Amino acid sequence: MESVQNVSQELNVTGETVLEELQQSTPKEFKKDIFKKIRGGFFLVLGYLLSPLCWWNDLLFNLPIAYGFGYACSLLSPKLLLPCSIIGYWLSNIVGILLMQFGSKDIFQKEPQEHNLKKELFTGLISSTAYTLLIILLIQLKILDSPILFSNS
Repeated sequence: MESVQNVSQELNVTGETVLEELQQSTPKEFKKDIFKKIRGGFFLVLGYLLSPLCWWNDLLFNLPIAYGFGYACSLLSPKLLLPCSIIGYWLSNIVGILLMQFGSKDIFQKEPQEHNLKKELFTGLISSTAYTLLIILLIQLKILDSPILFSNS
């Protein structure tokens, strides 16, 4: 009978100790987890707005960024405005895809894993290239109209 009481007392003491440890460590981990999810949500939304998945945002986000990049390049040579604007647009799409990847990892991954930046950059580069080639194909097949940037008249 005494051994049962001793075991019961030891379990109570152990249970109280574990409960105290959980109460002390949980708020810090909870705050860290919430901050990580909020940061991930911010990156996911910002990446979506910059990515090619969100087609309506070009006028508000990607084209001003692309024009700013082209304008900065045109300070070196005026002929660089259009090519660098296209490169700036392409880069803003890549950054958007990468931000979506980082944000979704922060939100959906339970345990932190090491980021492979080379692989993520390669994935962003391939998906942006595929998107660009798709748009060029749609323009060539006359499914999409392209704006007349230079007129001969």
